[in-house]
Amino acid sequence: MKKITLLSILILIIVFTFSYCNRKANASNGNSGTERTAQLVTLSKNGITLTELYSPETFTDATLLQSTNAGATELDSNQFTLNYTATNYEFGKQTTMNAIKTCANSAQGQHVHAIVDNGPYTAVYKNNVQLKAKNDGQHIVLSFLSRSYHESIKNKNAYALTSVITGMSRYTARYAAPELDKPMLFYSRPKGEYTGIETDAVLLDFYLVNCDLSKKGYKVKAEINGTTFMLDKWCGYFMEGLPMGENTVKLTLLDSKGNTVESPYSVSERKFILKK
Repeated sequence: MKKITLLSILILIIVFTFSYCNRKANASNGNSGTERTAQLVTLSKNGITLTELYSPETFTDATLLQSTNAGATELDSNQFTLNYTATNYEFGKQTTMNAIKTCANSAQGQHVHAIVDNGPYTAVYKNNVQLKAKNDGQHIVLSFLSRSYHESIKNKNAYALTSVITGMSRYTARYAAPELDKPMLFYSRPKGEYTGIETDAVLLDFYLVNCDLSKKGYKVKAEINGTTFMLDKWCGYFMEGLPMGENTVKLTLLDSKGNTVESPYSVSERKFILKK
């Protein structure tokens, strides 16, 4: 009887040790996707649901360098060329998708989002692009690395911010240097038209410069078809429950007191279309 009791205790110790080590290994490996996504925050209001986007590929070491190259003739016509150098990142590769939802994905793979004066981005699938500003003057230009499904890579070295002066008037006019060190919010997604299964989960994504979000700090007020969500975490969000037809998103960067941040870009509003 005593031998049987000791054997039972030994078996229990072995089973407990194996179970503990397995749980610890799963936790250290970020495993599994089900465990990770179960912790994601979901916000729901007026039939609209926002769910934090879990991106399996984090690109922790990805970097982007940007340089401007333009001749006088190019600048006269408000055009300029951006050259990119990226490390630990591959243009044109398909990014691993989140298994929980599906959203619009570029068949051309990973790319850069290039934004001039917080206008709609240009998707760049190689290491250079020629952009055109809408008017003469001083322009703020943001570029950041993007996954193939358009979610921005939110690492401190994965973006580049600069300013460019274009137009004939640059020879005579004096333009004030932009305040590139202020907190700024740049709009990214959604954009354009979505059809079929792309309408089920639409990516909401924006880019922050010189600030981050927290419960007691900066926040983003997202107004989706008039319904307000307060976001205190910088990540991508899946929007669900949107009606077919025209939809509107307005994003406002707020300070810790709930006031709109005074900076070159703190408010953005865009429309996009959903079609069956």
